[in-house]
Amino acid sequence: MQNKLSFHQSSVSLEIIGLPDYSNNENKDQISIISQWKLTIIDKPLIEGKVEHLGPIMNAFYIYSNLLIKNEIPLFESKLIDIKADNLHIHNIVLKSSKPNVKPLILKIGNSLLSDTINCFDQLNESPKVRIKKTDIPNNTPQKLGFGSNKKVKFLNFFMPPFIAICSLILFSSSFIYFANPFEKIEKKELINP
Repeated sequence: MQNKLSFHQSSVSLEIIGLPDYSNNENKDQISIISQWKLTIIDKPLIEGKVEHLGPIMNAFYIYSNLLIKNEIPLFESKLIDIKADNLHIHNIVLKSSKPNVKPLILKIGNSLLSDTINCFDQLNESPKVRIKKTDIPNNTPQKLGFGSNKKVKFLNFFMPPFIAICSLILFSSSFIYFANPFEKIEKKELINP
């Protein structure tokens, strides 16, 4: 009998099917030999594959989300999966089959579905009941600067606070000029020292 474990997050669920490795005296509820996995995203076709597909797909999602967070070009391409951004809210995923003459599966997902999918992968990684061979994350990240002008933002973040501070000092000190009357001081001195 194969074991099944499910990981859920809102509109996404990930199911892992496999067996324990009895040669390592593992518990009967453990999964170390993954035979199949299924990723279900609401209103999207079912995504399933073998164990050799799971690691690269998880890595692709992690690398892509890191590129988004770092404000770099959100693009990941490999033999198995391509992920790129349509805009800040829609992400195109192209899953390529390892079988010949099978058309790639194209999905469009929003930020919430992307987040839910990554959360399911996180649950899988943290689960003590599933043992996954860790694959090295390839360093094929594109060059920096994606959506928008990152250099402009850094420039403004560097120069805006001092500029605002100087302007506020000038405004504050100039207000004393308008409120202070130099003739009143002269009259007060004359009254004290006639």
